[in-house]
Amino acid sequence: MRIEKITDNKKQFLDLLLLADEQEDMIDRYLERGDMFALYDDDLKTVCVVVATDKESCELKNIATYTKYQGKGYAKALIKFISDYYKNSYKTMFVGTGETPAVLSFYKSCGFERSHFIRNFFTDNYDHPMFEDGIQLIDMIYLKKRL
Repeated sequence: MRIEKITDNKKQFLDLLLLADEQEDMIDRYLERGDMFALYDDDLKTVCVVVATDKESCELKNIATYTKYQGKGYAKALIKFISDYYKNSYKTMFVGTGETPAVLSFYKSCGFERSHFIRNFFTDNYDHPMFEDGIQLIDMIYLKKRL
């Protein structure tokens, strides 16, 4: 398994990024200013984008694993890597997600805990209703992790 920092042509990973954030113009808001990492195990498995939010914190804006490789620990390995990568630069990492039990449980298993939420984030910022595991995404739930 190897992890690479991607500095050029980040849009080449758009098909994978869209699995986690299904509206391209939302990805465009953070892709170029964020650090992108790709995890390979023979072939590409998982990507993520991390953005600085202030001097003490960063946000995991997107993490996505190809469907056929989900549940095999790739995203968890990438989160561990980026947590170690940023621990000397930031005190806290945030991640925002919808309120779906499986996703919240995954982030909790990676060391995140609930922080705050933004009411109606998905309904106010996306041009179509979004669903995950049959649940409509309405509020953005933020979780945080001490680095």
